[in-house]
Amino acid sequence: MTVKTNGSTPGTPDNPWGDTKTNAPSSGANLGPTRRPRPVFPEPVPRATHGPARVVAMVNQKGGVGKTTTTINLGAALVEYGLKVLLVDFDPQGALSVGLGINPLQLDLTVYNLLMERNVTAEDVLLETGVEGLDLLPSNIDLSAAEVQLVTEVAREQVLGRVIKPLLPHYDVCLIDCQPSLGLLTINALTCAQGVMVPLECEFFALRGVALLMDTITKVQERLNEDLEIEGLLATMYDARTLHGREVLARVVEAFGDKVFHTVINRTVRFPDATVAGEPITTFDPSSLGANAYRELAREVLSRWPAAATMAR
Repeated sequence: MTVKTNGSTPGTPDNPWGDTKTNAPSSGANLGPTRRPRPVFPEPVPRATHGPARVVAMVNQKGGVGKTTTTINLGAALVEYGLKVLLVDFDPQGALSVGLGINPLQLDLTVYNLLMERNVTAEDVLLETGVEGLDLLPSNIDLSAAEVQLVTEVAREQVLGRVIKPLLPHYDVCLIDCQPSLGLLTINALTCAQGVMVPLECEFFALRGVALLMDTITKVQERLNEDLEIEGLLATMYDARTLHGREVLARVVEAFGDKVFHTVINRTVRFPDATVAGEPITTFDPSSLGANAYRELAREVLSRWPAAATMAR
């Protein structure tokens, strides 16, 4: 079956997502950039009560693939749908904290203190952000020392889960922004999570480490956390105007099938602009294509979760 564009060039303002239609007689449905029929995800009904939180780790050992951008903006989009969201900055670079307008160098208490000091509680470290319903456990460069210091700890893979456990009953979702490695900090995040989301840049080199990442996830499932599930792979920094981007996305879908989210995050300058402003794209530019993409991702994510059936209209 051949594929043609729906009357416009993919990536142009009138067709920003690269949507297509097939030339088959029965193909009245739009195809998204993943070349699959684009479902309509129901808008969730706001929850009357909150908790306990579903913990999701954002993981990819390659840097610069959109983990932090996705953590901030997916969290903000979920808040718009009435959920309470906890963000955990688990990267010593502190990019998640910076992206929410917090200077990591001015913090007295961070996730590092929570992990390593028994007299520090999660409430001591917790910060409110500029978005109501979106809270943060911040991080800074001190966290880099935890990877070495945790090696001698008993049950060292379970430390993060233990220290954030008191907060989970008060939130609906907890998103952990992991560092770009598969070290002990990332293993901690995977051990305490129910799901793992893999942001994946639509670029050839981004594909090379996916097999190693999947192998690590499988080992964690077998040895540390049998309840861990792969939420899905999220294509980021997609540019439908380039053949390379379309080919990479097609290969990801071919390899992982339904594990690839239908929602695709396009490359746009509005994301770095929002980061500089220290706020999510949903508040920085609410009507932008990027903001709407993360709202669609939030609906898709909720539709995949077991509890979503009780929330859908």
